[in-house]
Amino acid sequence: MSSYAEVRPEQRTSFARYRHSLWLLTQRDLRVRYSTSLLGYFWSILDPLVMAGIYWFVFTQVFNRGAGHEPYIIFLLSALLPWMWFNGTISDCTRAFLREAKLIRSTRIPRTIWVNRLVLSKGIEFLASVPVLLFFAIVSGAPITAGAFLFPLAILIQTVLTAGIGLMVAPLVVFFRDLERAVKLVLRFLFYASPIIYSTTDLPSQLHFWAAFNPLSGIFSLYRAAFFPGDLDWLTVGISAGMSLAILGLGILVFKRTERAVLKEI
Repeated sequence: MSSYAEVRPEQRTSFARYRHSLWLLTQRDLRVRYSTSLLGYFWSILDPLVMAGIYWFVFTQVFNRGAGHEPYIIFLLSALLPWMWFNGTISDCTRAFLREAKLIRSTRIPRTIWVNRLVLSKGIEFLASVPVLLFFAIVSGAPITAGAFLFPLAILIQTVLTAGIGLMVAPLVVFFRDLERAVKLVLRFLFYASPIIYSTTDLPSQLHFWAAFNPLSGIFSLYRAAFFPGDLDWLTVGISAGMSLAILGLGILVFKRTERAVLKEI
């Protein structure tokens, strides 16, 4: 059986060519990001670790207020690490077309790849940070439950959601440059509006219904089910999955409608 490299380009399926190009661009992104970095991999986990340490100190040592579940550091990291994937991807999508304008104009590969390669590269960074979460779980004595098997489902739903938003943001920023700053403000608001430093159960009862319509709520509850099975709410997960699929569909529609205009603009 011949390897992929031995198959001539014209004999490959369109999906195989897309997948191959996606992987090459993802590898390039990761190499560029870490080739000149002395610490390399550790930079991808240092930011969430510092943030988790700050929130742990503020909520447990300064105010001594109950938020989320114990051990609080595991509660924080189990949502903060996937948040960094989401936040980093959407932030980079605001410059996806502007940064690679010459290369995008000169190639004929589907332009969605310039968004999906960001989703994949940041997703790989997230997966590389999971051992850190497991290390802290072992150190803090947090039990790992059968909910850990829901991790792949959480990753799948988050991939769909992140790709959908990215496919909307990337082309629209080309026409509305102020949208880049607006996205940063929205992401900052979304960080505090999502159950990252607190649990949905910590919210006033009248906000529980509305919190379920934040698609990140169900996603984070899936991640946390590995350590806090009581935090899992299947209704919220179902709403998150449905909204993520709808957002992906809308993202694909927006992308297709604006693709030609984007190529003229850049």
